Amino acid sequence: MAHVNLNLFDLPKTNEEANKIDPLDLPIHDWYRFVLSFPPHLVRQYIKKFGLSDKSLLLDPFCGTGTTVVECKKNGIPAIGIEALPMPHFASVVKTDWQIDPQGLRHHAIRIAERAIANLKRNGIQDDPVPGNISNHNGLRTLSSESQKLLLKNSISPIPLHKALGLLEEINSDSETKFRNHELLALAKALVATIGNLRFGPEVGLGMIKQDSPVIKPWLTNIETMATDLAIVSKQIKTQAEVYQGDSRNVHLILQSKQIDGVFTSPPYPNEKDYTRTTRLEMVLLGFVRNISELRSLKKRLVRSNTRSVYKEDQDDEWVSEHKEIQRIATEIERRRIEQGKTSGFERLYHRVATLYFGGMAQHLASLRPILRPGAFLGYVVGDQASYLRVMIRTGQLIAQIAESLGYKVESIDLFRTRLATATGEQLREEIVVLRWPG
Repeated sequence: MAHVNLNLFDLPKTNEEANKIDPLDLPIHDWYRFVLSFPPHLVRQYIKKFGLSDKSLLLDPFCGTGTTVVECKKNGIPAIGIEALPMPHFASVVKTDWQIDPQGLRHHAIRIAERAIANLKRNGIQDDPVPGNISNHNGLRTLSSESQKLLLKNSISPIPLHKALGLLEEINSDSETKFRNHELLALAKALVATIGNLRFGPEVGLGMIKQDSPVIKPWLTNIETMATDLAIVSKQIKTQAEVYQGDSRNVHLILQSKQIDGVFTSPPYPNEKDYTRTTRLEMVLLGFVRNISELRSLKKRLVRSNTRSVYKEDQDDEWVSEHKEIQRIATEIERRRIEQGKTSGFERLYHRVATLYFGGMAQHLASLRPILRPGAFLGYVVGDQASYLRVMIRTGQLIAQIAESLGYKVESIDLFRTRLATATGEQLREEIVVLRWPG
């Protein structure tokens, strides 16, 4: 396997700079993005490294909120994204749709806002928080009990929820639909950035509980940002960008006859981060998931990276049953669990997540092979983990070994940044595993 490359390109001076998004990159990207999304400049660096052009086709099989596909579109590189979860998939679809008249979007949103404000006033509620807004909660709009169970308690307070559901109804009921998706995405961003009570650090949790919050005002601010950005990018050359919703362990079934020239992506890491929680508030309010059964179906489409998405029938671990280091890690996790007397249901699954995760990644890499052009380069942004009873998991090295066993050539493992593990005090590496498919 290739040696670790620390000097492939000039790294920023600090870890914070490495993952910081440049203000010039904010247009489109900042419509809606994960707090831990990798920065657009990393995509540009690897587009150049991989020698991609406007005649190439780049794939992001774990595209999240669309950093890779948006940056490709900005730079004239045709791109495809695949995302299993509905909210980030929706965001990626909207962020690559630049065929919207900016002025038309502004005017339409203002009309929606006027109707929503009028409806609030009829109930004696103002969009701007005032003491009288919280005097009486009777008759407020709310979610169904099944939907409410999906949310972290106090994710959003009753008055802001009432306002948000009223605005949502106005958006969805309007007969002019061409602006709807952009208006819904603007609401999704407002929900997590302004309206709700969530904080991200990086895990999702509760911040300050706001009894009231403006809803329509921050939504219109997001609309204005979209319109301003669209006015700029609409003048650019039209470049293909498609986003599919699906399970990236079966890429060949989703893309079938496509021929891919390059891959750049960041899959989930093997830790206890439940990626469905990151977008749960907006996913529920916008109606992408309504109950526990639908949420379970979504989780089954994901690479198993945490205990909350493990199911009895899972068999991805069979892909790495002969991999000695992965089996050693799983055995060590289970040994420490027993030694420390950890007996909860989730703790009993720690060792299984390790094998299921890498098995899922093996299945993904195998599924790519039929659609890769000979000589195609692949870049995987991954990070070391020590979430399971402090057992170190060198994610990049293990994925490189799996890829090599499947016929890929490991070109390099490039250091992106390091971070300090709070549990162990060790430096954890975040890396880009660079592969090439010989064909």
